Amino acid sequence: MRKIRILWTDDEIEALKPHIFFLRDKGYEIDICYSGTDTLDLVKQNPYDLIFLDENMPGLSGIETLRLIKEIRNDIPVVMITKHEEEGIMEAAIGSEISDYLIKPVKPNQILLAIKRITEQRRLITEKTTTNYQQEFSRIGNMISSARSFTDWTEVYRKLTFWESELEKSTDPGMGEILRTQENDANNAFVRYLTNSYQSWLDPDTTEKPVLSPSLFSKKIFPNIESGKPLFFILIDNLRFDQWRTIATELAGIYRIIDEDIYYSILPTATQYSRNAIFSGLMPSAIAAILPELWVDDDDEEGKNNFEEDLFRYQLTRKGLRYKWSYHKITSNQEGRKVNDRINQMLDNDINILVYNFVDMLSHARTEFGLIRDLANDEKAYRSLTRSWFVHSPLFDLLTTLAAHPVRIVFSTDHGTIRVQNPIKVVGDRKTSSNLRYKMGRNLDYNPKQVFELKFPEKAGLPKTNLTSKYIFALNKDYLVYQNNFNYYAGYFKDTFQHGGISMQEILLPVVCLEPV
Repeated sequence: MRKIRILWTDDEIEALKPHIFFLRDKGYEIDICYSGTDTLDLVKQNPYDLIFLDENMPGLSGIETLRLIKEIRNDIPVVMITKHEEEGIMEAAIGSEISDYLIKPVKPNQILLAIKRITEQRRLITEKTTTNYQQEFSRIGNMISSARSFTDWTEVYRKLTFWESELEKSTDPGMGEILRTQENDANNAFVRYLTNSYQSWLDPDTTEKPVLSPSLFSKKIFPNIESGKPLFFILIDNLRFDQWRTIATELAGIYRIIDEDIYYSILPTATQYSRNAIFSGLMPSAIAAILPELWVDDDDEEGKNNFEEDLFRYQLTRKGLRYKWSYHKITSNQEGRKVNDRINQMLDNDINILVYNFVDMLSHARTEFGLIRDLANDEKAYRSLTRSWFVHSPLFDLLTTLAAHPVRIVFSTDHGTIRVQNPIKVVGDRKTSSNLRYKMGRNLDYNPKQVFELKFPEKAGLPKTNLTSKYIFALNKDYLVYQNNFNYYAGYFKDTFQHGGISMQEILLPVVCLEPV
């Protein structure tokens, strides 16, 4: 293994010889230097891993030397050492992107700690994270095997999401594989739980049930409306809980989380069903029966979510609520900027609904375009693209502006998504729905052991286009492929992000209330 090579520059370096010997005994390769000018020559000639730099030297000062080092090699970490604690010196050093800052006289252990923190940080994080997850592995396994309620599964999913994020910091691929195996086991158990429980939750007499899509407004949004404090309900289509957590890190210091909860999407976990249920406060079959002009069947070409504003207006009327409100659907940055121009108007409303479609568009683009597929080739990359969109989006600009006002923000989504792995054969006629995670039709042929089937959709609050129509849902990471040209389509859609079926990632969704700091 290559030794870590360090350059130490100080015009009184002779006085630091005990420190130099200490570090060499620890296995580090140390070069010494007396001036800023010589430092620059050595940096040009040698691949240093770290530089210790005295701030107060004759000739080129430490700050001047640091600035010139960065012009030669911007990637070398620099630790500034000084006799002074003056704020101006500290700010100048920090502004020049130092990696650490030590005050003389320094002790050998201080130097050693700085080296380890900077040059061995990734390895130490990997070791610590690996050890912590190994200790948690059995506990998570017990949580999965003993989960009996929707709240149990919420905690399982929170825990797995946390460790997925933590293990991103690790360079040990083995731990990631173990977590993915545990997550797969959890999803299989969650599928069994949900398929046994789902229809009972739709019974109005059932008291122990999660917040579902039709009750999202009544349970989580309307109660957060306060007089004199406008509420902004921001729904990002197709946002998983782990993607929300990625966004949340960007809001730290601007907003504080008042409440972070998880609600359950209805089936199918697809925009047409789940989002219409959210805005109407009704199950899809009730929308189709009561408001047929606002429901579009699966096999129709018309847009499936063109009536959200009308559905929300109906929900308010039905509940006797007289809020002043606005609704905006944003599918481009240009539309987002136009919405931002109306902030002053929106601040006069009780509730403002903003629907952002970018993440769903990203999911579909990843399926259809090779470049996007390569950029988001796994969950970590998918989260990274979501974060990149968010920090550069008009939505982030909106939230930054709103932080200066007495507002309340509720973040949520309509459904999640999962990266599919296992193709399942299905036979259907030309009127069968095309979604890869669920199918609705009257002439479906499939292996009933491989799917969750609803032979009587009306009992699950779902409309049907024919008396004999039924629904089937893909489970965990499965996806439904027609028998014709099976191998081609199975290969084409493998590893793409899809939604509509049953998995923790599609069903367990964030609903989060925030206020400005």
